[in-house]
Amino acid sequence: MFDYTGKVVAMTGASSGLGKQMAEGYAQCGANLVLMARRVDRLEASAKEWEEKYGVQVLPVACDVTKTESIQNALAAIDAKFGKVEVIVNCAGGERGTGTPLIDYKKEDWEFTLNLDLTSIFEVTKFFAGYMKKNIEEGKQAYGRVINIASIYGLVGNMAIPTIAYHSTKGAVVNFSRGAAAELAKYGITVNTICPGFFYTELTTDTLNTEFFQTFAKNTVPMGRYGRQGELNSAAIFLGAEESTYVTGQAIAVDGGFTCV
Repeated sequence: MFDYTGKVVAMTGASSGLGKQMAEGYAQCGANLVLMARRVDRLEASAKEWEEKYGVQVLPVACDVTKTESIQNALAAIDAKFGKVEVIVNCAGGERGTGTPLIDYKKEDWEFTLNLDLTSIFEVTKFFAGYMKKNIEEGKQAYGRVINIASIYGLVGNMAIPTIAYHSTKGAVVNFSRGAAAELAKYGITVNTICPGFFYTELTTDTLNTEFFQTFAKNTVPMGRYGRQGELNSAAIFLGAEESTYVTGQAIAVDGGFTCV
C-alpha cells in the first residue's frame, strides 16, 4: 500500500517547514513532485537533492497563492510537465498581527491573514479540482486528492497567545474542506484536512525551546513534547493515497493528543 510510483503530488508552501517535510515524505514513497512557493531558489535546491536521492522527478514552480494568475500559471506548468496531478496539498499560510489581542486587532491584518490562509485555499482547490475532474473524465488519471493544512487552532481556542485571525481562518478551512468534499465526491476527488499541533520547524524551534513553551508542552500535550520532523508525513501520505478512496471530509489532528483533553 501507499506506493506513489508514477503519481504526481503538488505542494504549496514547499520551500520550508512542514511543506518541505511532507514533500520529502511523498518522494520517499516514489511520488513525482511539484514544489510550489515564492522562494524558487529553495525549491530548486530541494529538487536537485531529491531527484538524486529518491530517483523521482521534481518540478519547482514559482507560485504566490494569493494571486490568481500565479496559481493558473503553476497549473499550466504542471500540465506541460506531467499532464496530470493526483494530489494537491495546500500548506502555504501564515498570519500578520500574531500576539495582538482581539480588541486591538487591525482590520488590515485580518484581511491579510484571511487572504493568505483561506482565500488562497479556495482558489488553489478550485483550479486544481477542476483540472483533476477533467483528467479523470478523460482517463488521464484515476483519482484526485485535496489535502488542506489547517491547525489545531482551527478546532479549539487557546490561552497562550492571542491569534484571532489564525483561529478564524483555520476553522474556516476545516469546514470549507467538508463542503468541498461533499461537492467533489461524485467526481472521484476527496478533500480532507490535517490539523497539526505544535511542530519544530526552522521558524518555530527557538520559540518552542524556550522555558515557557517547554513547560506549556508538559502541561497541555499528553505526550509531553512537540512534534518532530517527519511526524506529520504519515497522515499526508495516508490521505493522498489511491487506497484512501472512502475517506473524505475529515479533519485529522496530529498533535500529540493536545485536542483530546
